[in-house]
Amino acid sequence: MNLEPARQAFIAESQELLVALEKALLALESSPEDKELLVAAFRSAHTIKGSAGVFGFEPVVDFTHLVEGVLERVRDGALKVNSDLIGLLLACCDHVSQLITQSEEEGKEIAEGTLATGRSLVERLKGHLAPAGAAAALAPLAQAAAPAVQEAQVEAVGGGRVVSDTWHISLRFGRDVLRNGMDPMSFIRYLATLGTTVSTITLSDAIPEAKHMDPESCYLGMEIEFRSDADKETIAGVFDFVRDDSVVHILPPHSRILEYIELIEKLPEDKKLLGELLVKSGALAQAELEEGLALQQQQAKQRAAGEHDAIGKILVEKGMVQPELVDAALEKQRINKESAAQEANFIRVRADKLDELITLVGELVIASAGVNLVAQRAAHGELVEAASTLARLVEEVRDGALKLRMVPIGETFSRFNRVARDLGRELGKDVELILSGTETELDKSMVEKISDPLMHLVRNALDHGIERPELRHERGKPGRGRLQLNAYHESGSIVIEVADDGEGLERRKIFARAVELGLAAPGQNPTDQEIHRFIMEPGFSTAEQVTNVSGRGIGMDVVRRNVEALRGSIDIDGAEGQGTIVAIRLPLTLAIIDGFAVGVGPAAYVLPLETVLECMELAGEERARVRESGYINLRNEVLPLLRLRDVFEVRGESAKRENIVVVQYGGQRAGFIVDALMGEFQTVIKPLGKLFERLSGISGSTILGTGEVALILDVQALVARAAGGKQRNMQRQSAEEHLSERK
Repeated sequence: MNLEPARQAFIAESQELLVALEKALLALESSPEDKELLVAAFRSAHTIKGSAGVFGFEPVVDFTHLVEGVLERVRDGALKVNSDLIGLLLACCDHVSQLITQSEEEGKEIAEGTLATGRSLVERLKGHLAPAGAAAALAPLAQAAAPAVQEAQVEAVGGGRVVSDTWHISLRFGRDVLRNGMDPMSFIRYLATLGTTVSTITLSDAIPEAKHMDPESCYLGMEIEFRSDADKETIAGVFDFVRDDSVVHILPPHSRILEYIELIEKLPEDKKLLGELLVKSGALAQAELEEGLALQQQQAKQRAAGEHDAIGKILVEKGMVQPELVDAALEKQRINKESAAQEANFIRVRADKLDELITLVGELVIASAGVNLVAQRAAHGELVEAASTLARLVEEVRDGALKLRMVPIGETFSRFNRVARDLGRELGKDVELILSGTETELDKSMVEKISDPLMHLVRNALDHGIERPELRHERGKPGRGRLQLNAYHESGSIVIEVADDGEGLERRKIFARAVELGLAAPGQNPTDQEIHRFIMEPGFSTAEQVTNVSGRGIGMDVVRRNVEALRGSIDIDGAEGQGTIVAIRLPLTLAIIDGFAVGVGPAAYVLPLETVLECMELAGEERARVRESGYINLRNEVLPLLRLRDVFEVRGESAKRENIVVVQYGGQRAGFIVDALMGEFQTVIKPLGKLFERLSGISGSTILGTGEVALILDVQALVARAAGGKQRNMQRQSAEEHLSERK
């Protein structure tokens, strides 16, 4: 049997469980009393250990077992949750991830560096497992809870008071035990090796009158209170040799009932029957389950139509298990069924297969456009209608295929909880990370490519933006800094914001550094946008010293290039002393978009449809004035214009009737002057080759229904160019008016 697919599934699932474990630990640091978070962390570690054991990843099993032990002591109250303990457990998560990654290839040896890290972590974990350390951690809790504990350990029985926090063993030896060579007392003596017998009551109600007594028969019965740390399976094993012809009921201590209920709740979400859940948790011995099932089968034979009691009812009636444990197991079964029903709605799909599907859908879109064009040229009514139906269905297939790749950004955001915690401590800063818009969806391939830019922005905000607590207090701010990650949809794009309430942008310092690097002239008065652009120039940094985090001038230029490679843009806003907001604007998908085609001479260009606001004809009398000024008055708003014929140096005469396409990107508007409006159509984005990837104003290409290639316009760059041209023209016009006044 080929187990490789299962191994790969285990590795993927383990990484997801490690993310869940890390998330639970980070939340537990803020809410140490939250039992649900502790249960979630314990369940993740337990599942990883169990699954690793199936595939023979022994280093993972052994190490995770220690982690599980520490979490168990936290659950029992022997350890208190603090920052040091959470830091250790987070480091253990990283180590388990490395072990799983390095164990991915069967037979591959684990690196010495990883082994050394593991040995160090094991020593630290053992320190938390040491009895002395446990007693010290438990002492304050025991002192505070002493009255309640004492009250729980006793109960009234027949007018007296006996210890109840013990195992209760009910024995009824079979009549033939002595004939079979078994000494009942030998089992009682062996039982004493596992713990302490608190009390024993010998039952004589089964002894007949002397004249009917058989000296070779055993009439002995016992009720035993037994204190032991052994589990139920071990205690039940003492009586294995006499179980067939005896009645043995073992009930756990009251304190163990809650423990068993917790264990039942933590069992992996699989399809276990009620009895199996009780056995797996340790609340029921395997032999007891078999006995209960045998009784159930007898009922089915004796009753009409094969009816029988539920196994839980039988086990409770026979005194093998408490009702509370049966109820817990039934609740676990219900949760398992709901979880299984939910999982049945999902299926894992390889990312490369999904990419192949998107590629094929893209080719289908192009083919559909070609069919539609042929139908229109043929002017055949039925063919046009059929082509229209085909185009509609292709559009639905396109939307459905693209939705398959859409994932919430929340998972990416949640990774920065750990970054904010660890880096904040390293820098001596107290930082609160706030996540919002986590349900906002975008293309999975884009999520993977935006992680690194976001990581740099978060680290930059923690290092340069947020001040140390003492400095924040001096400036009248709370000692705890705020870092926010937010995402939302806007005009067919997704906007991701990284905002902090730190020092903000020091305009004079940035400009002085720009002058020093030759990016600006000393007497220049740059706009805020130009100041912000300086920050994203290669080698630009205002840090006074280089640290492990930043200060080398490497990063923001890389962030900008990575974002622009995704057809996105970066906007920076902030004021000195008030914080900074860095907004990344990205298209929702990288594959297929709705486009609006325009013609300039013999060439065709495509604009993303979500950026197009309206179209209008450029009247003949306005053409000369527009060419001179570079803008028009659009409903009392100055709209900068850009003639695409001039931008791309298209030869030939302009069309007699030109049009203006009004576009918007990132809050800025501009008008593109084109020769013809060709209408909407689905656009399959094709990347440009290496030779053209730096081409200004162009972000990609597509294939039209005619088979011709059309270039996709970089609206962000062209809008910025139009806005810059408007500013220069207005400055020139103002200067000319000033000169004329002086004359």
